[in-house]
Amino acid sequence: MKPRYIGIDIGGSHISAARIGINQGGITVSDEVGVSVDTTLEADHILSSWTDLIKKLDPSADDFLGIAMPGPFDYQNGISLLEDQGKMKSLFGRSVRDGLSQRLSIPPKQILFTNDAEAFLLGEKMAGAGKHHQKILGLTLGTGLGSAFFLENRCTDAKLWTAPFREGIAEDYLGTAWFISEAEKQFDLKISGVKDLVSTGELTQEANHLFSEFGKTLGEFMVPYFREYGFDQVILGGKISLASPYFLPFTLQYLSYHGFHPDFKIAQLGEKAALIGACWPLIHTL
Repeated sequence: MKPRYIGIDIGGSHISAARIGINQGGITVSDEVGVSVDTTLEADHILSSWTDLIKKLDPSADDFLGIAMPGPFDYQNGISLLEDQGKMKSLFGRSVRDGLSQRLSIPPKQILFTNDAEAFLLGEKMAGAGKHHQKILGLTLGTGLGSAFFLENRCTDAKLWTAPFREGIAEDYLGTAWFISEAEKQFDLKISGVKDLVSTGELTQEANHLFSEFGKTLGEFMVPYFREYGFDQVILGGKISLASPYFLPFTLQYLSYHGFHPDFKIAQLGEKAALIGACWPLIHTL
């Protein structure tokens, strides 16, 4: 009997899942479902909410689950180490693998966890924008900064969000919070995110300035990693990447000035990338 896979993407306030299939035409994603989950509540409530969503796919004891999960997390043993991030605090130190295994009647050895940034890049590498490249930097730009490297046929969580940068760390300058604080500080504008800057369809002078600054900052941040690893492609995901036409030209200009001309792609698969990537280590080893 052919193995059956369910890809699952768990975030701070949501869970999505789908059936992942392999055939001669490539990788398929079907029966996609998702729901919002309040992960500030008790552990049993969180685990039950996740289980209820997965049960919509009618899982059996023969199924394999690939789960994309934010860190810090003990991915090998399936234990949550999230404590100070404001979400999933009640799961700290608990085995998410055992909790799901018991509720779904699926053996623990058939449940595999992958870092969410790795899963995103793996999915795009295997089925999306990264098919033809071997040295890839993946960045998800949103509330936070996610990052992963694909090098020597291996994907790893780069953890660049905490990398020292300017007067703080990278995430201080490359996430939604930067746009919110700079819009208010520089122009006395109150926004809730990047979407507010592009909602009219025509950029204001203030929005243009912010995107220009962000684009150059992104380029400045990436230069040391191009020097060290020689990436030939960058894949951008996350909500901020949807505004790439407004900031990416400044990033490319900055990189070009420093002698780097990588292929830039916006993630093609959306939420499906993490679902595929979470299952890929299972598919690859079975």
